[in-house]
Amino acid sequence: MNPSPSQHASGPELILASASPRRRELLEQIGVRYRVQAAALDERQLPGELPGNCVQRLALAKAQHVHEQAPRALVLGADTAVVLDGLMLGKPADRAEHQRMMSALSGRSHQVLTAVALISAHGASVRLSESRVCFRTLSAAEALAYWDTGEPSDKAGGYAIQGRGAVFVAELHGSYSGVMGLPLFETAALLGEHGVSLGWKEQA
Repeated sequence: MNPSPSQHASGPELILASASPRRRELLEQIGVRYRVQAAALDERQLPGELPGNCVQRLALAKAQHVHEQAPRALVLGADTAVVLDGLMLGKPADRAEHQRMMSALSGRSHQVLTAVALISAHGASVRLSESRVCFRTLSAAEALAYWDTGEPSDKAGGYAIQGRGAVFVAELHGSYSGVMGLPLFETAALLGEHGVSLGWKEQA
């Protein structure tokens, strides 16, 4: 049975600096106790900043923002970017922008970069997950129908691999959880370095 998000183990409390339901689900999947305290920051890419550097900076900034308010806690921050031809695709503002994104992604491969950062009283660590996703060719009609489901509106790149958007993915090379928004391999490694146990291991 997964632990409640409101519970935490003995020792430093773990705080997830994100309101993302996908990230909450992934932490619960590996049995980690935590609570949520979202960090509201300017998430725009800096001029000339490379996408990989951007997501790492933002993941650290989110964790740092919350850690300043809870200095005794462990704080986990994350940030995800969909990158096509070196350009970061944000969340579509409206149907027209979403259609442009889907047209650009159709029949091509793109990168998904997710950085995860963990800050404690002893310092900060960050890891970067890089995945490549290949879309099949999409028709304008199905892209419109997808927008009308409401799923893409708050997703970087305009799709959710764990939702209806999965039908567009022909190939995935890398981390499925990373594309969702929290790479579990890298996250578990960071948590282990800071003495956080995974719930299912405690029960073994």
